Amino acid sequence: MRYSVDLHIHTALSPCADRDMTPNNIVNMAILKGLDFISITDHNAAGNIQSIMECAKGKDLTVIPGMEIESSEEVHVLCYFCDIYAVKEMEKLINRHMPNIENRPDIFGSQELYDSKDEIIGYQNRLLLTATSLPINRIKAEVEKLGGVVVPSHVDRQSFSIISNLGFISEEMGFATIEISKHCDKDEFLRKNPDLIRYKSITNSDAHHLFEISEADEWVDLVDKSAESMISYLKVKNNIVK
Repeated sequence: MRYSVDLHIHTALSPCADRDMTPNNIVNMAILKGLDFISITDHNAAGNIQSIMECAKGKDLTVIPGMEIESSEEVHVLCYFCDIYAVKEMEKLINRHMPNIENRPDIFGSQELYDSKDEIIGYQNRLLLTATSLPINRIKAEVEKLGGVVVPSHVDRQSFSIISNLGFISEEMGFATIEISKHCDKDEFLRKNPDLIRYKSITNSDAHHLFEISEADEWVDLVDKSAESMISYLKVKNNIVK
């Protein structure tokens, strides 16, 4: 069956996101826009995922637990998991490999933690907008140990992307799917980068504000409406070759 997706959404835990990006606001906006799947992918953190999954419980919306991790190469990668337990285990690892830099809310944002009723229950005091000490290959290996999958973020961008920072995506890295930004002309980008055609590509909103959450215009074909089906889909490459 075909399902509509937006697999790159930030909550107010990400310092660069708007304070309106609360659990109920995100879930209700996703439903209003006709989405079947969303993923919460805060920077180097997973503290609001449980609350958002609770908000979505009983609703016709599947929430994929995720994180957007910044590698030691300053590359952003989207990490998706089948359940909350796996993403929390990954968050523990990330916490051990983050620099101990205190957040400046007046400069970066307040990094808010919410319960399922949109009440603030705390703040992340360590700055999340920074690189971990984990290289890409280690992040990928650890995510896959937990049954997840890694997708390089916004590969078309001139900053924090695997292509801008490393210059290439090697076959040996073992990625199956890449993310291309919502406002990029995907066909033109792939025409200029034909070596990327061998990868499956997805387009997400990278929403930091409620209005940025995608309409139902990105679709995937899955066996069913489960996190496991989505993870399996993202693990399989295109059968297109150059």
